[in-house]
Order: sequence, then C-alpha cells, then structure tokens
Amino acid sequence: MKTASLLKDLEFNDKKPAVQVLLDTESSKEIRIAMTKGQVMKEHKTPYPIVVELFDGAISFGVNGQVHEIKKGDMLTLEGNVPHDLKAEEDSIVRLSLSKSDSVERVKGVADQQ
Repeated sequence: MKTASLLKDLEFNDKKPAVQVLLDTESSKEIRIAMTKGQVMKEHKTPYPIVVELFDGAISFGVNGQVHEIKKGDMLTLEGNVPHDLKAEEDSIVRLSLSKSDSVERVKGVADQQ
C-alpha cells in the first residue's frame, strides 16, 4: 500500500505552476499541480488519456479552443492528443492522473513554459 496527501508539503511557486509526483503506481502516476491565481499552463497535449480533478480553487480549462470553468471538486477526462490549456482563476490545487507510460518530465516542461 502507498499513501499520499494533496495537502502535505504543499508549496506554491510564484513564477510557475508547482508540479510534484504524489504516487507512482504500477498503473498510473498521480501528480499534484499547485497554481497561484493567474498562472497558466499553455496549450499542450499528452499522447495518453488523462484524468484531472480540481481539488481546490477555480480553473479555466480550455479544450480545442473552448473554455470550461472548472470548480473545486470537479473532475474531467481527456483522451490522448487533445489540445488543452489551464489558467488558475484563483489559487488552485489540481490532481492529474497520468498513464504509467506518460512522463512527469513532460508535465514539468509544460509548467516551465511561462
């Protein structure tokens, strides 16, 4: 058994979204992305399906040019190769479930594009 907390050791970065691996299991990688109000993750896509949960805050989540307002507690899924972007409308904590085949470094690279 592995355990993790979305709140333990939570740190926001004033310059870019803070990406941290919470769990690395046999089937997935569970990532926490802490975003301060106004931070963005520019349009990108992943080769694999993802699940996104907004644990806290509010995010404008763009998919193929259409913006969806995501609120605390909302979850969504995206198939692979779907362009999407995020903007934090307030300080927010995002949980991202990645395929085991996907790369955490890819996510960190997107967060670094400020």
